[in-house]
Amino acid sequence: MTDFSARRTIMVDSQIRPSDVTKYAIIDAMLNVPREVYVPENLREAAYLGENLPLAQGRVLLDPRSFAKLVDALDIQPDELVLDIGTALGYSSAVLARLADAVIAVEEPELAAEAENRLIQSGVDNAVVVAGPLTEGAAKHGPYDVIMIQGAVEQVPQSLTDQLKEGGRIAALFMERNLGVARIGYRVDGEINWRPVFNASAPVMPGFAVARNFAL
Repeated sequence: MTDFSARRTIMVDSQIRPSDVTKYAIIDAMLNVPREVYVPENLREAAYLGENLPLAQGRVLLDPRSFAKLVDALDIQPDELVLDIGTALGYSSAVLARLADAVIAVEEPELAAEAENRLIQSGVDNAVVVAGPLTEGAAKHGPYDVIMIQGAVEQVPQSLTDQLKEGGRIAALFMERNLGVARIGYRVDGEINWRPVFNASAPVMPGFAVARNFAL
């Protein structure tokens, strides 16, 4: 029988701590949230590998290092409300829920119900999954102190950034051709000011690509 607890410890010691993620709350969350519970059954054995795990429709579960470094850069506080875009089967929301006051997760209808179910079964009582297009967020529950996008983007629609509080932070991994840069955006005077934090890569999420015009 696989000892997933031991694998979590190895993940943290070999992928998270060496990446300069040292906040106790993040380390504690990633040691205690069972990542294997939030992946498809056929990927459980690969849950703790240091790579993006493929999900349905071109989506991935971000590799532990990239995810942890984004969370670290967001510096989430215990009294904050977080919007989690693209939680897939709920892993990111389970981790964020241990750091924040509450998490509103948005996921496409085909995954949302399963994500909600896995979070409930794991006893996560301060995260709610909203079914709908990822690009629309969940404005009725906002505005949010923090927004995190669980996958790569080429652009972030204004429909999402409008849901961020003044002084709030948003994290996204921007892909430019084959190069990816994780950025944190700060809402100041109604505008989002983006700052690069580290390099990473992932597939661009559906709905977050730049529209391209092809001419004959």
